[in-house]
Amino acid sequence: MKKPLSLTQKTLNVWAIILIVWSIYRANFRLAEWIDELIIKPLIFVLPVVYYVIKIEKTAFFEAVDLKKRLKKVDWLISITIGLLFVFTIALANYLKNKHLQFNTTQPILMIVVLAFATGITEEILSRGFVLKRLYADSKNLLSATFLSSILFFFLHVPMLFANLKITGNILLLFMVTDMLLSLVISFVYLERKNLWVAILIHAFYNFSLALLV
Repeated sequence: MKKPLSLTQKTLNVWAIILIVWSIYRANFRLAEWIDELIIKPLIFVLPVVYYVIKIEKTAFFEAVDLKKRLKKVDWLISITIGLLFVFTIALANYLKNKHLQFNTTQPILMIVVLAFATGITEEILSRGFVLKRLYADSKNLLSATFLSSILFFFLHVPMLFANLKITGNILLLFMVTDMLLSLVISFVYLERKNLWVAILIHAFYNFSLALLV
């Protein structure tokens, strides 16, 4: 008799399919950033998760990925504090490289904010609300679940890193390190607060500073 798949195996199968589709898309298409973040990513990152949660797990989507809870004052404080720390880190790297703060002014600030939140929402639904939550539920091990989900989060960004011509050399190395650090920090905070909006806010701060300063 065939042994049923564990929750971790099912989760990794869904993630692998998403990564393959995303990699194929990034290798063959170079569309506008707003199309990627507002249309393509929701279709590739979120739609399979919605299908799996509703059809396989048979649960309500927003509850299944911890999007139903409201942010408490402490959640706001944690999100803003950690988010600003990442902004400061990226701003410092920008300053050390250019000897002054050099801002990216090719996009309106409002568009940068919208795209920062859009990216945070889609990536956090997949990486934390879906993957990390289920890895932790299956293993009950905070460290292993956090580390594995962070590795998966990093690989999710590999197609984007090497397709972005602006990110090269030391900036590429810095981005890879901060990407992993971002995931580890967000993962620990998310598992502590059990609220995906905290993760989304921190991620949005990070995305905003990248778009503005890299």
